[in-house]
Amino acid sequence: MTISNMRTDAQWISVSRFLGREAALLDSRDWDAWLDLYTEDAEYWVPAWDDDGQPTANPQREISLIYYPNRGGLEDRVFRIRTGRSASANQATRTCHSVQLLQVEETANGRVRARANWNVHSFQEGRTILYYGWSDYELTPDGDGWRISKRKSLVLNDIADTMLDFYMI
Repeated sequence: MTISNMRTDAQWISVSRFLGREAALLDSRDWDAWLDLYTEDAEYWVPAWDDDGQPTANPQREISLIYYPNRGGLEDRVFRIRTGRSASANQATRTCHSVQLLQVEETANGRVRARANWNVHSFQEGRTILYYGWSDYELTPDGDGWRISKRKSLVLNDIADTMLDFYMI
């Protein structure tokens, strides 16, 4: 095995563990630790589908299912959940995230791009809900680990039969 392959394997394992940690924090509703995974300027975007069956391309000009231009939006969302000011979180929701890393590549600026498939089973109001899709991440090195500087998640379900929130995808 060459040094380049060893570095790639170690990076794959590191990113896979990181994404697994994000999933576990969401499932345990450890909001503070989950927020700490994101940089201050992290963009969090879940595009909607347009009339032609294509995901929207610009969160500034087109509708999105969720869009926060920085971590402050996620912090506000968590605040509303904690204070009961969130209609989507008034009922306690149990989740089980499954994440499968598909691709990791280094960028010129020392960051890493990763793509992962995911599915999330949620139990809310006496029924089980499944959302599935994929996410593109831009990860920034942080000590021995990573922080998320950008996450774009595409929900592949045709119908969202309940209010969709960040912890359900």
